[in-house]
Amino acid sequence: MKTGLKSLLWSGAALVLLLSVMVPVLNVLAFTLIMVPFVMLFTLLPKKVYALHVIPVFVIAYVLLGPASLVLGLFFLVPSIVMGHMYKRQAQARTVLTVGILTVLAQFLLEIILFQAAFNISLTAEMSNIIRAYFEQIDSQNLLPANWTNEFIDMFIRTLIQSVPYALIAVSFVLAVVTHAISRRTLRSHGFDTPGLKPAKEWMLPKILVMYYLVAIVLEMFISSTDDSFMAVVLINLIPLLRLAFTIQSIGFFFFLAHQKGWNRAVPILLTVPVLLFPPLSLIGVLDIAFPIRKSLTKS
Repeated sequence: MKTGLKSLLWSGAALVLLLSVMVPVLNVLAFTLIMVPFVMLFTLLPKKVYALHVIPVFVIAYVLLGPASLVLGLFFLVPSIVMGHMYKRQAQARTVLTVGILTVLAQFLLEIILFQAAFNISLTAEMSNIIRAYFEQIDSQNLLPANWTNEFIDMFIRTLIQSVPYALIAVSFVLAVVTHAISRRTLRSHGFDTPGLKPAKEWMLPKILVMYYLVAIVLEMFISSTDDSFMAVVLINLIPLLRLAFTIQSIGFFFFLAHQKGWNRAVPILLTVPVLLFPPLSLIGVLDIAFPIRKSLTKS
């Protein structure tokens, strides 16, 4: 296939995904994949040709869906250009992911600030109102458990609102990782030498994270569930983020163990499932970082 036809196909994919973001059920998948065609187009094409492919996509989406499509499209376009630029520079995979995550996260924060400044809309206040209205509707139908008192609901909403930073970081991480995983493999099939991450068996996070985790756990013991202080918000978000990091470390340990024991590649993948479903198993990653388990296994 010639480059021109490939570019048109990627443009068509970008348009379909951009339109699908507005469609219930399909929007989650589209939201996750939409950056891929924009990254591919920016990496494969000169900047002027890239603009000629992208502008019609936005025009058609605007005609069919209105201004909302432009807002969504521009949101995904910026990190796509940033990641595509990094691919053109043949940057290391870790650098591409870091820049991609930070760009998406920065845009989330910027849009929250803009909505607050331009429309006087508070994201946290709106979320609180929506969740409270949902509980009131359930309560009116006598479907709310008896132990869900007003105080408990207030605490639940407060915790949920305070967890917004963690949610934004997690979404930014997923978007960047999925985009990199697909784009890198596809670019290599197009002849681009795009570096990948280290093999999973070589993943090793800094030991200092274990110390951060222990300090956070100890501090959490002394903070009330009704505390709205800055430290409480930090801990509510920091602890899940560290557990996510240790979950990734656990996955790396499974691949290392499979390599040492000569197991089938499917074994560490199967072992990954319970770790993802049961967060306390991330303790495996903590132990892997804190103690020289790998050295002992290598010697044996």
